[in-house]
Amino acid sequence: MKYTIDKQEKYTLLRLHEEKMDSSVAPNLKSEMVTLHAEGVRNIVLDLTEVKYTDSSGLSALLVGNRIFQEDGGIFILTRLSDHTMKLIKISQLDSVLNILPSVEEAIDAVFMHEIEKDMKDGE
Repeated sequence: MKYTIDKQEKYTLLRLHEEKMDSSVAPNLKSEMVTLHAEGVRNIVLDLTEVKYTDSSGLSALLVGNRIFQEDGGIFILTRLSDHTMKLIKISQLDSVLNILPSVEEAIDAVFMHEIEKDMKDGE
């Protein structure tokens, strides 16, 4: 699996450099997200710019990522999805479960908003 990781203070940007998010990539993606989570990463922005095709195992990896980061009060955001991936997510009715934003910049803004809201709740 080809990918790059950009770790920032409040979030980690994970860019997948694969055309297909299928059974050949999904297990590695899952394990990478579990590893990042174990290292203390709480917020992930997953940039899928290069992914043109996704199958059910790819969706499964996204759901695993969503679950593990939200369990700890973090946020898992998908960005720059292909039409095919977006259509699959909508058909599966996961568009109401997953956080999907059109650009990396908007995803990063959403992470900061999430952190501010969390800090306000913790302060109450």
